[in-house]
Amino acid sequence: MNKPNSLYIGLMSGTNLDGIDAVLAKIDPNGEASALDAVSTPFSPELRKALFELQSPGPNELHREKQAGNALAIAYADAVNQLLKKANLQASDIAAIGAHGQTIRHQPELGDMAYTHQTLNPVLLAEKTGIDVIADFRSRDLAAGGDGAPLVPAFHAQQFVEDKNLAILNIGGISNFTLIPMNGEVTGFDCGPGNILMDAWIHEHQGNPFDKNGNWALQGKVNEALLKQMLADTFFAKAPPKSTGRDDFHLSWLQEQLGSENYLCEDVQATLLHLTVHSALEALVRHAPQTQRIIVCGGGARNNALMNLFKVKAQHFFKHPLEINTSDAVGIDPQLVEGLAFAWLAWAHKEKRPANLPAVTGAKGPRILGACYPA
Repeated sequence: MNKPNSLYIGLMSGTNLDGIDAVLAKIDPNGEASALDAVSTPFSPELRKALFELQSPGPNELHREKQAGNALAIAYADAVNQLLKKANLQASDIAAIGAHGQTIRHQPELGDMAYTHQTLNPVLLAEKTGIDVIADFRSRDLAAGGDGAPLVPAFHAQQFVEDKNLAILNIGGISNFTLIPMNGEVTGFDCGPGNILMDAWIHEHQGNPFDKNGNWALQGKVNEALLKQMLADTFFAKAPPKSTGRDDFHLSWLQEQLGSENYLCEDVQATLLHLTVHSALEALVRHAPQTQRIIVCGGGARNNALMNLFKVKAQHFFKHPLEINTSDAVGIDPQLVEGLAFAWLAWAHKEKRPANLPAVTGAKGPRILGACYPA
């Protein structure tokens, strides 16, 4: 029987603003985590609109941000309560909730003035669930001179142990790598847009939240000149540690790339699919050419067109055979990896264990991440 303090809930709502993944995790004293149950709930159109509008400066911004933080806390609480009911558990069975919040701004390159802001009212979430909430995971790393992202490599290093040179590719709104060599230091970095631009483009032109299985992209043809132009963005050439987000890759960025050219919409979607794949593989071959296995997680792992293209293009970037799987192959649903990671981050906070990797974020040293809001 599980001890109550071994159960945590991780809450993640990603860059593409599609909804909430709530993951119930059992975490043993060594930090090994397993997903016991999960629920995924979509954002209401009103909440998605409010969060999307906060991605850019606008009038009455402070009031709107606080209202959105309250609304997100309520939506998070609903997801937690659904999960507890599904798992036949009480709030008292859960040691803590690890809640990421929704990134509104991420500005790590401002020296002592660097900041990151994930909107959420964690006090309200604690009040509505009756469970301790750990939130604001990124700020401590920024205060120590790091980028505050990516944070999941520490979790990946704990969970994925191989006798091969391993790369974990998380394709959410943004794509990021965790590089776990057989011998050497674990590293990682954001490598570019994942689903964020594809989702924005199809929503703009078809009203759909995402391109299921890449079907729309498959109707188009990649524009090689446009792809080359996109890959010339300075982010891709920047050396790690590095992080990115909607501050860098957004619909206005895409419109600037398109300029006055009259591209077919499906060709743009196909080119964006290639951008996600190409930027990831180019970064991997540059920084981890000895990689032998790639495990893909995040929503992008469920995009068949993306995964097929990734496997084909990997043969051109690497001269040796690569084993490429989704995290299903190691028993973790790709959609739940980040939620599981934030349950683990809550555990690390409770256990007073550092959970950043300075080699990944650029921080001055290991730090305990997050702030606790007791129930």
